[in-house]
Amino acid sequence: MEDRHSVNSPRRILSFSKRRATGSFVEPDDRASGFGLSGKHGPKPSEVYGFVGSISTVVATVIFFIWAYVPEPWLDAIGISYYPSRQWALAVPAYAMVSIVLALVFYVGLNFMATPPPTSINTIFDDYSRDPVRAVYPEDSDEQPIEPISDIGINTINDLMFNNVQ
Repeated sequence: MEDRHSVNSPRRILSFSKRRATGSFVEPDDRASGFGLSGKHGPKPSEVYGFVGSISTVVATVIFFIWAYVPEPWLDAIGISYYPSRQWALAVPAYAMVSIVLALVFYVGLNFMATPPPTSINTIFDDYSRDPVRAVYPEDSDEQPIEPISDIGINTINDLMFNNVQ
């Protein structure tokens, strides 16, 4: 008797029993949705770039540590005679760390310069501040429109927070 899933199923269920398994992992709905046999096969470009990037990073790190820590006579013995000065093994990471710290300090400083002082009225109102629109809608209607976005005035906030205190 021929198995009815043998043509359409890409994988078989593993079983240690004497009987062969007749089920498969692919459901009929999966074929229609593109997750089964139909559709484009192969890795996505982002997956390939990530894999190549991770392998390149590991290879570059290994080469860097070999260059930085293996003694010069050993490198000469295997035929590597031209390489940069060993001072760059310390200078490049130190330069990179200082550059990152200075970039962060510069970024925070620019944000402080762009922010108005706490005493400025611009911390409360800006070009996009709007008062709420007061529109009267009939109450017997089932559908109420969504009110447009607006700011709540500082006087309303103060009244709600401090005038109702008992």
